Amino acid sequence: MNHQTAPITRVVIAHTLISALHGLAHLLIPVPISVLQALFIAGVISALQIVAVLLVWRQQVKWASTVLLVSMAGSLLFGLYNHFVVISPDHFFQMPPTSLGVLFQVTAVLLTVSEGIGIGVSVWALNPRQPLSP
Repeated sequence: MNHQTAPITRVVIAHTLISALHGLAHLLIPVPISVLQALFIAGVISALQIVAVLLVWRQQVKWASTVLLVSMAGSLLFGLYNHFVVISPDHFFQMPPTSLGVLFQVTAVLLTVSEGIGIGVSVWALNPRQPLSP
């Protein structure tokens, strides 16, 4: 990994791991999602991040950073709205007081943090005068 691929790759790996744990909590509690939500999660949150990693590994840093920025911003808005704004079974405070409920809440917060970091990494990588360090 070089100074350009490392930060983008690392943030995508971290976000993917947190997303997987959050998805597991969704499944086991259960917290249902709609077809449109599932499509958004699959496309914007998951697939675009894979595309960003593939692009950065092909040394297309500006494209990778732009794709990652779109994905992370979309993910952040989606998560903030569904976990902290609209009252639904997906809301942070609607979780059962169980270990799965805590897993859901912790991963919801960690997703928000990792998406903020992903946005920061994307913006930083788009700045040609600011080199990224591994």
